[in-house]
Amino acid sequence: MALRWSDVDLAGGVIRVERAWDPKSRIMIEPKSRAGRRRVPIAAVLRDVLVEHKMRVNGELVLGRADGSPFDPEPVPARAVRAWGHVSLKQITLHEARHTFASLMIAAGVNARALTTYMGHASVTITYDRYGHLMPGNENEAAALLDAYLERANTQARLAALED
Repeated sequence: MALRWSDVDLAGGVIRVERAWDPKSRIMIEPKSRAGRRRVPIAAVLRDVLVEHKMRVNGELVLGRADGSPFDPEPVPARAVRAWGHVSLKQITLHEARHTFASLMIAAGVNARALTTYMGHASVTITYDRYGHLMPGNENEAAALLDAYLERANTQARLAALED
């Protein structure tokens, strides 16, 4: 709601979350916590959408009215449901979209500490509590990772011995 174009670095692929929108008082405020200020990476597919959107809109806010004020958040879920239905996507809530982002980041291999920052969680514990079941870590995978690490270390040690 409070995202300004000046907070979006399309070339660098980063969104800087610097403020929040208080719908009751209808003003921009500081984020709820220190963790609320964060940098979130922009996926290439979203970057393309944002570039097209920026070319269509005129204003300081990424999402807002023509007069530059934030839009009313109340109809957003209904608008999202219509948009998803229009392109035959399963309808999910905006909060579920946030969970989807986190799940995709985990599947892509983003580490828990980085994800904590992107999600704006106050601590990595919150991230592990909420998403730990999605993170890799079963015994077979752990053993395979350890085997691969030890093999690389062994190869490096043998190469170093040859150079001496």
